[in-house]
Amino acid sequence: MLMRLMMVALLWLAAGTVAIAQEASGGEAATPPTIAEQIDGAVRPVADAVSGAIFHSVRVAGTDEEPVMFPLIVGWLILASLVFTFYFRFINVRGFKHGLDLIRGKYTAADNDHAGEVSHFRALTSAVSGTVGLGNIAGVAVAITIGGPGATFWMILAGLLGMSTKFVECTLGVMYRLEKPDGTVSGGPMYYLSRGIAENYPRLRSFGAFLAFVFAICTMLGAIGAGAMFQANQAYAQIANVTQDAIPNGGLWFGVLYAVLGGVVVIGGITRIGSVTARLVPGMAALYLIGALFVILVNLPQVPGAFMAIIDGAFTAEGVAGGVLGALIQGFRRAAFSNEAGLGSAAIAHSAVKTREPVTEGFVALWEPFIDTVVICTMTALVIIITNQHVVGGADGVQLTSNAFATVAPWFPYALAVVVLLFAFSTTITWAYYGAKACSFLFRESKVALYGFKVFYLSMAVVGCTMPLASIVDVADALLFIMAIPNLIGVYLLMPVVKKHLDSYWARLKSGEIRKVA
Repeated sequence: MLMRLMMVALLWLAAGTVAIAQEASGGEAATPPTIAEQIDGAVRPVADAVSGAIFHSVRVAGTDEEPVMFPLIVGWLILASLVFTFYFRFINVRGFKHGLDLIRGKYTAADNDHAGEVSHFRALTSAVSGTVGLGNIAGVAVAITIGGPGATFWMILAGLLGMSTKFVECTLGVMYRLEKPDGTVSGGPMYYLSRGIAENYPRLRSFGAFLAFVFAICTMLGAIGAGAMFQANQAYAQIANVTQDAIPNGGLWFGVLYAVLGGVVVIGGITRIGSVTARLVPGMAALYLIGALFVILVNLPQVPGAFMAIIDGAFTAEGVAGGVLGALIQGFRRAAFSNEAGLGSAAIAHSAVKTREPVTEGFVALWEPFIDTVVICTMTALVIIITNQHVVGGADGVQLTSNAFATVAPWFPYALAVVVLLFAFSTTITWAYYGAKACSFLFRESKVALYGFKVFYLSMAVVGCTMPLASIVDVADALLFIMAIPNLIGVYLLMPVVKKHLDSYWARLKSGEIRKVA
């Protein structure tokens, strides 16, 4: 299956290159629909098989005509978040304030000379840039359309639980990272699955290495499909919508520009990515939240009713397929898809932090689902609910959110297009780093492999802007969520190690051995 996927990717790139070259030379080129049909015919069987397996759902309620289906992979992620929340005694609540203190730099003086490449704040913004994306805009709209306003309540709950998962996996990422002589580091699930399991369970050394291999392959291929192709495609779709697709070969030229700008950032590694995202993430989040707050303030009398609809819908959900269970499934599903808690991807970015205490980055990381799901997704939900766009119908996904913004000012969808572009670009540059680190792991830290992957990754962003992506996105989504299987198996095995380090850290913090910066 892996060889078939690689062959399809090469076929796709070759077909796109030939079509572009023929058009540039004035020769006859196959029309895009014909190429798309050929590609779809080659990829669709693989897409259906992989996607069907990883997103396998079971019927939990409803009728034969309208069954309520629950994806098992979502259950796998939610179960993990519950286990970690109780095992670490609600670390998502206990560690919340301390995480903020670390982000603000109140404990970093002793870490400045330690191995690592970025500060706690830049590690957080790098990871957030990979999760804050179209799911916060389109995914929330889908959840409310299907599960009603009550889905928002369960989405928030899932985000709060996911904070515990991020704490554990990002602590492990720092704990078992590879520190190189030049001061750079490599970390993430690939390393704690191989090094961590081998160190604590010698008899499972080969099993850990296998889990790390599967995780790295899925990270590379998932990054190419979901991080490069899909994000670039959706970014161009927004631009094309605003410009009415009036630019000849607009997809090609946008893709080249997108790849060049991305290359300027990703070639510089996590240091440059952290520098860019430290400015980009707060800015784009603030821009989106200001727009959402404006819509909310204009409709202020409807806000109490919106909150009541969310609470009532969470426990009654009348008119929603599956009732309360249907609302719960949609809320949990969108939260899991949005903040990526359990996939292990964020641990790759957090591993680059400058710190001598791995647990500190766990505290920082638990803020990630809070920002992504509890804050940004909730604001999106409120905008949709108070404007009643989920009742009006006729639109879904990002268009539904855009319509909600347009009820206040007709130019708001243009501002939303800018936000979508920023969200997509930030996700692209972060997933380039994730995929490159996975590639270098497989090729024994080879810099040739590292930079070779980045170049190929950026070229696929160009391809993503010029072709339909239905089949490849199905495969990419499935590969991303396959990452959660080896990752969480390893995290379950290693959570006693994290518990030991956490207890030691709390004891030293309370005794005054670890002090704030004066």
